[in-house]
Amino acid sequence: MGEAKAWRYSGGVLVLANNNHRKKLKHNQHPKHCCWLWQPAETAAMGKGQRRRISWSVVCGVMLFALGLISLFTGHVASNLEWYSQKLVKHRLWYNKMGGFSHGPIDIWKSKFSKFYYGCSERGPHYAPPVREPLSNGYLLIGASGGLNQQRTGITDAVVVARILNATLVVPELDHHSFWKDDSDFANIFDVNWFISFLAKDVPIVKRVPDKYMRSLEKPPYTMRVPRKSEPQYYVDEVLPILLRRHVVQLTKFDYRLASDLNEELQRLRCRVNYHAFRFTKPLQNLGHKLVMKMRKMSNRFIAVHLRFEPDMLAFSGCYYGGGDKERYELGEIRKRWTTLPEASPDGERKRGKCPLTPYEVGLMLRALGFKNDTCIYVASGEIYGGEETLQPLRELFPNFYTKEMLASEELEPFLPFSSRLAAIDYIVCDESDVFVTNNNGNMAKILAGRRRYMGHKRTIRPNAKKLSALFLQREKMLWTTFSSKVKSAQRGFMGEPDEMKPGRGDFHEYPSSCICKKPFKFSDLDNHRNQTATEVPFNPEAGSGYGRNEEDQGVNSMQGIENAGMMTRDHHNASSSLEEKEDDDFLAD
Repeated sequence: MGEAKAWRYSGGVLVLANNNHRKKLKHNQHPKHCCWLWQPAETAAMGKGQRRRISWSVVCGVMLFALGLISLFTGHVASNLEWYSQKLVKHRLWYNKMGGFSHGPIDIWKSKFSKFYYGCSERGPHYAPPVREPLSNGYLLIGASGGLNQQRTGITDAVVVARILNATLVVPELDHHSFWKDDSDFANIFDVNWFISFLAKDVPIVKRVPDKYMRSLEKPPYTMRVPRKSEPQYYVDEVLPILLRRHVVQLTKFDYRLASDLNEELQRLRCRVNYHAFRFTKPLQNLGHKLVMKMRKMSNRFIAVHLRFEPDMLAFSGCYYGGGDKERYELGEIRKRWTTLPEASPDGERKRGKCPLTPYEVGLMLRALGFKNDTCIYVASGEIYGGEETLQPLRELFPNFYTKEMLASEELEPFLPFSSRLAAIDYIVCDESDVFVTNNNGNMAKILAGRRRYMGHKRTIRPNAKKLSALFLQREKMLWTTFSSKVKSAQRGFMGEPDEMKPGRGDFHEYPSSCICKKPFKFSDLDNHRNQTATEVPFNPEAGSGYGRNEEDQGVNSMQGIENAGMMTRDHHNASSSLEEKEDDDFLAD
């Protein structure tokens, strides 16, 4: 067997042993402490059997050196932990002082964090120029679907799809056959020439396929419908081969046919289309701006509420509002129009937060949040179910109650037969309001919420219907101060603050995270912004436009200085979105 070493200490005798040797040393025989290393036989033969002595002072020195290194490392880590903890405390203190997501009060009129964010949709340095029309892969025809804002999302995605396919986009056709029966064309609502010229660096767009080209085709345009939320690769694999073969392809019912999660360049193209290329026609702009000016003359600040309490919306939701058999019959008959809708439990839908609030409940929420009864309110809506009887409780809570019909009865007459044009006027006023309140998660609510985030995070309130519904049921059992406190607590995270939703989460049209840039956080801002008040920018319908803005982009001039200062950096995040959605989910969501 090989040699084995062992150290034993017993009864004051130190024993060094191996298979060939055993030697006992009394402590009193060696007054000087030392350590003996017993060499094996082979080493002894080479070194004449001498034993090496290592002084305890050397051992202690090595140990002290090791302890010093350990203490140096732990001390460095401790100092770093202390530094990071101080930064974290300062960060939280800054949020508290700025009135953010702490338990302190929230400014109900304006987010104090909005000054640190701005919209950014510039093309990247490696963004390829668009292919010219004669060299494109063919012409892409689009048939939009739904109401004004649902069609707007479809047209936005159509531009992106044309970019993916290297195709020439033909100005999309609007839906004339849906529930709203509006025969308005694209040119009746949007400025066509602006739309084409603004996007000239992204995709070639024409008003129609050239007649000579159409006559040369052997077959009529190929018509197809792509699945909802299709990925870009689907268009490359399934649509592009047909486009190359047939030269003209028409995509029908084009709403939400493109995935929400795209690369950053395509997402920014979406923003350029949605927030800049769409410009309403002069008659719509002029009337919308006139209504805004009337609201401003009555009050420096006003709220716009999108009630969305029309009969079709209530029937579609499957909710019940206490109208007895009459309500059940009327809404039930309307609901039969959609054969794919499943049976709904009104109580279950309300508990899940899927039911729009009544006008009275919207008023209670606003009063509980702190808006006074002299606040001016603009109500954007169509025919309210129940008429004036349903609206009366909201009028009592907010006597300064206005609609487009009240502010411009005569000027509105030419637009009355066209629901999409009326929706455009409401869109302009809601966009220019100081606070926008949604009452459902429909297309107008999503698009306006996304636009207001892009244009400086103007206050946008979305009711937390799931929690508020339970509070409304208990309203009579609690004091007003208690009710108000609970409403404020329930609405945290639903007030339109910049970081309520993680980047990449939610629908892109509502949370355009790829197009939101922010200023780097500095702790020196802790006190600099503590008492700083935002400068009110008066409404100016003639305000000029620069890149990333247009004539509709009012009320966000305070953000332009930040953009021009070049002090902003991008926050890059990966986006994610669910691809599961029913065909009818957005049909009545405008």
